[in-house]
Amino acid sequence: MTLSAASIAPRSPAWLAILRAGLVSGVLDITAAIVVYARFTRTVPMLQGIASGILGRDAFTGGLATAGLGLLCHFFIATTAAAIYFAASRRLPVLLQHAVVSGAAYGVFVYFFMQLVVIPLSAIGPRPLSLEAVLVGVAIHIPCVGLPIALTLRRYAPASPVADVPPATGA
Repeated sequence: MTLSAASIAPRSPAWLAILRAGLVSGVLDITAAIVVYARFTRTVPMLQGIASGILGRDAFTGGLATAGLGLLCHFFIATTAAAIYFAASRRLPVLLQHAVVSGAAYGVFVYFFMQLVVIPLSAIGPRPLSLEAVLVGVAIHIPCVGLPIALTLRRYAPASPVADVPPATGA
């Protein structure tokens, strides 16, 4: 019997694994957004743009306070995405067993959920999608959102009770 490093690595409580995954994803995603979108805007207005989902146009007149709110919202969304993936992995252990493929697909899902559901329902409202924006957004969300969430949870989340149940054998 061979033990892999992952099987003997200490596991975190669920809340800590989710927090780690949200933090890693949030840092990678906001860093990518700053690097990619720096050619269009500075960081403070970009963060205020996130806060405008709650505050509307007033977010752009709030200075560093609304930029901070935008950063807080960003990490709340990243942690929520991690919590949803964790909850889904309890029912579908394949999400952690095949974390690379599942995480990449989750990154695409999160991008489109944000663009087609969250943003239209926020104070920002609906906005058109361009092919360039979709390609850039998906290219960021796969390695900076979906993969870090899936891989961090695979490494740190407590084992799923479903995953620990041996497969049924025919009688």
